[in-house]
Amino acid sequence: MNRNLSDQLNADSGTRVRIAADIGGTFTDVMVLGQDGRLTTKKLLSTPGDYADGVVKGILAALDETGIRPGDIAEVLHGCTIATNAILEGRGASTALVTTRGFRDVLEIKRTRIPELYAPLYVKPPPLAPRNLRFEITERLGPRGDVRIPLAEDEIPKIIERIADAKVEAVAVCFIHSYANAEHEQTLGAALRDALPEVFVTLSSDLLPEIREYERTSTTVINAYVGPPVRHYIGSLINNLKAVGIDAPLMVMQSGGGVLEAELVMEKPALIVECGPAAGVVGGLHISRAQNEANLITFDMGGTTAKASIIENGRLMHTDEYEVGGGITLSSKLTKGGGYALKTPVIDISEVGAGGGSVVWFDKVGVMKVGPQSMGAVPGPACYELGGTEATVTDANVVLGYVNPEALAGGDVPVSITRAHEIVTEKIADRMSGNILDGAYGVFTIASANMVRAVKAISTYSGRDPRDFTLLAFGGNGGIFATAMADVLQMRRVIVPPAAGVFSAIGLLASDIELSASKTFLCLADSADATETAERYNQLAVNVRNRLADRGAEPKFTHSASLRYAGQAYELTVESPDTAVTEATIKTLSDRFEDEHERVYGHRFSGIGEVEFVSLAVTGALTPADKPILNSETVATRVLRNGGSRRSAYFGPDHGSLETPVIDRFALDSNARSGPLIIEEYEGTTLVPPGWTASLDGNANIVIELLGKSDS
Repeated sequence: MNRNLSDQLNADSGTRVRIAADIGGTFTDVMVLGQDGRLTTKKLLSTPGDYADGVVKGILAALDETGIRPGDIAEVLHGCTIATNAILEGRGASTALVTTRGFRDVLEIKRTRIPELYAPLYVKPPPLAPRNLRFEITERLGPRGDVRIPLAEDEIPKIIERIADAKVEAVAVCFIHSYANAEHEQTLGAALRDALPEVFVTLSSDLLPEIREYERTSTTVINAYVGPPVRHYIGSLINNLKAVGIDAPLMVMQSGGGVLEAELVMEKPALIVECGPAAGVVGGLHISRAQNEANLITFDMGGTTAKASIIENGRLMHTDEYEVGGGITLSSKLTKGGGYALKTPVIDISEVGAGGGSVVWFDKVGVMKVGPQSMGAVPGPACYELGGTEATVTDANVVLGYVNPEALAGGDVPVSITRAHEIVTEKIADRMSGNILDGAYGVFTIASANMVRAVKAISTYSGRDPRDFTLLAFGGNGGIFATAMADVLQMRRVIVPPAAGVFSAIGLLASDIELSASKTFLCLADSADATETAERYNQLAVNVRNRLADRGAEPKFTHSASLRYAGQAYELTVESPDTAVTEATIKTLSDRFEDEHERVYGHRFSGIGEVEFVSLAVTGALTPADKPILNSETVATRVLRNGGSRRSAYFGPDHGSLETPVIDRFALDSNARSGPLIIEEYEGTTLVPPGWTASLDGNANIVIELLGKSDS
């Protein structure tokens, strides 16, 4: 390691031993950041029966390779799908809801919208708190917090008795206008916690003190619904880590980016419902800053799903218009009603069921489809020979020659090329009465088309042109499909970062510690008082600072505001230019809102519609000094046995089968090398088809470019 790098890694704060573990639907990824700045990776199949078991096994295997002792670990960072799976699989806690009399059916009424235009028989997903577990209490507040009907405290014992008789595991409390006055909710919450200490209680005034009864109620119920399983899982993981000698703090990724202490996450588990995909996007932001690439589209394809997000002007794109479950896995200001509203900070990520384990099937008229069903980690693709009986994307890729026909993850996951050919022939080629290679390439093409939809959802459909961005591809399968997608989207440049197959773990190591707070602030922008606005922001900042006080450092704060044109039903969120609020700040926020409105919807109402503040938000961030540095010296390489060989790969009817060099990342240099190439690594594979070139930049990124770029 050179002297400058050593100096950088061993700055005044020192580099600690930190470990990141990210659970996916098929693989669990582990990364160790050693004291010398070296990064060591481990990839193993997830353990759906007990995900914590796979995490601990992966960590111990990585430590064994590095010689690091469990007691030397300073911090464990974690991304998981526990909360998401609880909702998608309907395995959350039995949950009761207590609300203001007359508002029992808010969860049923939702937004009175049908998300599928031509589906008259569409059935909404069932509420997470069923009607027989939704209880009303007499009370009423005004929108400014004035008490119009006092809380009927004499009704509380009866409600508690009914909840106890129902043997629920969690209770959500959401009163109308409690965002303006939390007293009634706090009174009931204290009574519930005193009488039912084993029940997980969530108050909307603690979780989301903002307007809109449906969004607030839904988010509160989600928090209660996932609370017990998240608390059980994280508590179990902490105990399992301690049992093997790892007593380091556990930090968990949030849906909005940034990590938070496990204890705080267990209080507000709704913050991690979409944390699984978030870590990879945060890793993309780390690359964006290191590469000075301000505009990136991140593409993360693993074994079960493919995710896309956008980094614009060096910033993550956030949304609070998110729905989870019910088949909806993206944010949209136009399509709502299919899932459960989640109004917490979430990185704007679009997700489709297209991964290596996605099942190939045919509809009633014989049209081939790919996903969203997946074989997951168990039994996995047929070529793993673990009991899989359906053809998957990975099986097709093995047949095409894209994937190592012997093993994945450096030999940890054996692959049978014979079984791949058998299943693709049986399930696809015979059905199509065609050539096995054409059938497998059809799977590749359809899977690519599915994932293009995910990219368009966060770019084209939000007023962004993909051609203005570079595609950052990661995940075990991201590098295989990146150029095919870029070609369709007319993007001419792709970056595949080091350790791409475990890149979400990089994102965990690169994350700040973050905490956000928000509050309703209804006020016309023209009449907003700078002093009052500054005081509102300061109150939120004090809240965040107090909860991060044990870190012993002052957070870096960012301010944002949600605004709308007066009379609109929904708002857009924009970031404040600074934390010192002046009249100019308010004007800038108003102008930024109108710019964003025009970008998203194609028009603005300048001079016609009045701009209105809806809510204010503050985020406090603490940045670790030992974020990972990615280059050829810090990324531990594994010599794969196929490096330097060649194998036949099929690139569609235009090119046919070509003898293709199989190399590792560091066989590339700064000189562009023409495809076809297969770049095979322990963590994943990158495909460079004919017509594209690949090179290696100074940070060990594979840079893939379309031939003739300079002529564009």
